[in-house]
Amino acid sequence: MAGGAKGTFRSFANRDFRLWVGASFISNIGTWMQGTAQTWLVLTELSDHSASAVGIVTALQFLPQVLLVAVTGTLADHVDRRKLLMAIQCGMALVAIILGVVTISGVVQLWHVYLLAFCLGCCSAFEAPARHSYVAELVGDGDIGNAVALNGTAFQLARTIGPAAAGLSIALIGTGWVFIANALSSGVVIAVLMRMRAVDRHAHHPAGSRGEIRLLDGFRYVRSRPDIRAVFMMLFFMGTLGMNFGVFISVMAVAVFHKGAAEYGLLTSVMAIGSVTGALLAARRERPFMRHLIGGSTLFGGAMVLAALAPGFLLFALFLMMIGASAQTMLTSANGLVQLSTDRAMRGRVMAIHVAILLGGLPIGAPLTGWVADHLGPRWAMGLGASAGFIAAMIGLAYMVRVRGLRIVWARGRPHVEIARDPYVEDRLIA
Repeated sequence: MAGGAKGTFRSFANRDFRLWVGASFISNIGTWMQGTAQTWLVLTELSDHSASAVGIVTALQFLPQVLLVAVTGTLADHVDRRKLLMAIQCGMALVAIILGVVTISGVVQLWHVYLLAFCLGCCSAFEAPARHSYVAELVGDGDIGNAVALNGTAFQLARTIGPAAAGLSIALIGTGWVFIANALSSGVVIAVLMRMRAVDRHAHHPAGSRGEIRLLDGFRYVRSRPDIRAVFMMLFFMGTLGMNFGVFISVMAVAVFHKGAAEYGLLTSVMAIGSVTGALLAARRERPFMRHLIGGSTLFGGAMVLAALAPGFLLFALFLMMIGASAQTMLTSANGLVQLSTDRAMRGRVMAIHVAILLGGLPIGAPLTGWVADHLGPRWAMGLGASAGFIAAMIGLAYMVRVRGLRIVWARGRPHVEIARDPYVEDRLIA
């Protein structure tokens, strides 16, 4: 098995991985600042506290993940991912600049945000599978789980800073300049990618014949893998009903606790502290297992219930930390498990499907969550999100029972859990 080094931070021994994580950290701060400012712009300046409008923006931003899934995954498997990521960052910066200019000039309207959210979603649809598979190329198969967890930790650390910085910036200089700041952060990623020395391993991937670049290959591959199908079903429910944090947190902050932009940004940052904890715990493991997905999903559902019932702002913030830790445990484990068990030549296409399933449900779930929040109340909307965690956990358990033969046996008066080995992951590790 490649990557024999041990320790939570072992992937940082790789120079290019260090550069990538550092640049991504800065860029993700900008991304979270823009997301927070965009939600605040829609909720308080362009609508009358409409959770449905926020849900529509979310839906439009993630709809391209579904519409473009076949093209994005195939492209990530057959082009230089470093150059692809550089081009995508240029597109994201352009979208942020346009949104910033129309906001600063005072001409911004709700349809502007809708259109630019969709454009940003198109860029993200191409960026996500390229980014996920590029990280795996940087460190090799032996450290994929650790690299994914550390990359997720940096993402969540940025999430602790970005929303709070956005809330403060909105109060001091206005919403539009937050979008400009995000555009500048994309420039950091481009500069770092130009300095990286990673070998383009696509040279070792046969590509070019018509039969080898079929768009449906990724779907056929997933259909043949019951383990990946189970993970993707879990992610679908989590992504559709459980991950609508932009709706949950904003309407709870404004409509239930009657807070302003600074407090809203602070809530998002507080949840990210829990997410960092979950990501660091995942980085300590040698590799992820299905039990981590099941446990994370169950804890997520319970924490969402507690948050929905929270009587005060501070207690709600505390439960948000639990939500962040459990969600990140589940998502990081799912990412690592899928990448570790997927053939390298198929990784880009499989990760495109992974992202499409996780985020592609948001166009359905975000408007639904917004409607529930507007008509039944924000607390009921969070209860809807809680159901996603429990459903995902049941799917994982069903897979373990039906495919892996999970059963409880009694030996020497004590219960013991027995399961069959996982050939998809373990055979790759042995090889």
